[in-house]
Amino acid sequence: MTPWGDALFELTDAALCAPGPVGSVPQLSLEPVFRRSHGSLYKALSLGDLSDERLRALLVGYRPADWPQVFAVDASAWARCDAECSPERGFCYSASRHSAGKPIVAGWNYQWISQLCFASDSWTAPLDAVRISPLADATDSTIDQVKRLCGLLGEHKGPAPMFVFDAGYDPIALSVGLGDQRVQVLVRIKSDRVFYADPAPRRTGARGRPQRHGRRYKLSEPKSTPKCDAALELHDHRYGTVRVRAWHNLHPKINGRGRWAGTKLPIVRGSVIRVDVERLPKPFPGSKKTLWLWWSGPGEPDLSLCFRSYLRRFDIEHTYRFAKSRLGWTTPLIQTPEQADRWTWLVIAAYTQLRLARRLVEDLRLPWERRLDPALLTPVRVRRGFRRLRATIGTPASPPKFGTPGPGRPKGTRTGPRTRYPAIKKSARRVVRV
Repeated sequence: MTPWGDALFELTDAALCAPGPVGSVPQLSLEPVFRRSHGSLYKALSLGDLSDERLRALLVGYRPADWPQVFAVDASAWARCDAECSPERGFCYSASRHSAGKPIVAGWNYQWISQLCFASDSWTAPLDAVRISPLADATDSTIDQVKRLCGLLGEHKGPAPMFVFDAGYDPIALSVGLGDQRVQVLVRIKSDRVFYADPAPRRTGARGRPQRHGRRYKLSEPKSTPKCDAALELHDHRYGTVRVRAWHNLHPKINGRGRWAGTKLPIVRGSVIRVDVERLPKPFPGSKKTLWLWWSGPGEPDLSLCFRSYLRRFDIEHTYRFAKSRLGWTTPLIQTPEQADRWTWLVIAAYTQLRLARRLVEDLRLPWERRLDPALLTPVRVRRGFRRLRATIGTPASPPKFGTPGPGRPKGTRTGPRTRYPAIKKSARRVVRV
């Protein structure tokens, strides 16, 4: 932090020490830990500066050393439907808000990468966040974000880091884009996908074009299913008996459209994994007990790790919910996306402080809440006791320098109406490569 760094520090402390959910950013100026005026809040977000690269390196340096090398990648929308003066807004998917009967909103789309834990809690460790511009390709932005994090993680022994994606991401493009990295890619796929095995060896003296695809395998047709290459059966206390099967060295048929237009179509091999469970924790009408996953990476997949990693992927949803409902991630009514970027990094830094303070805070439980081990405290209960810890550890922020107010805006000046920016709608782009 360079300009307005002290105000940004105290703004983060105020969000952590507020007694309830952050419902208004100016209201944080009433917290005792924020020693400045209410005007400093938005000035700090507007005029302050954060070093993204140094903050990423700091988050990676303080990530849990005993957690597995499994990372969830997911995006969430910051809705700004009526903010016509905010630039670079696009249409983003939103499960809770709809526009014209469709699950989309106008706003900014942020994508986080969080390290996952297999313990029975909802904690994650956010390590990176990026705002995906509506004019950028989401898949290319995801590949660049994963590569940047891999560079910060460095070389290490053991299994390659696994990045877990939900449905909606392009598994083949991610496998190709991350093919030069020592990583595992795990993506949920639809149950109607079609894959092919490698063709039989070409006979000597055969004429014509060599075959690119062998036996056809459609996921929704059990009759076309060959014998699996690997199988695993285990018991889970929530899902009962779980059966995991995998077929290696399968590839899809890529058409020369979209990102593949004008290029030599590659053969992208990977493993297709099927997961069947005995029961669902909360069944609902139309729910399925079969899960299909695409895996690519060095060697062969660990079926138990793949199954548990995808289940723990949903912990990032709890992180998003806590950041929005408690820390007020999407609460500020700010104008520019640069201000949104600064506030996003402050929220991630605040969440990281809560994770590091799990064993240091006092459990201020409510009368109807049961006692918990300090290692099992939830983010809400850690934040409830952070105020007392903050009084003990202090703050690196310097005290404010009080002085006389400035002259303000000269009398009679007019700023005029602000520029309006319509939300950018993505259209089908024709990619031409020379």
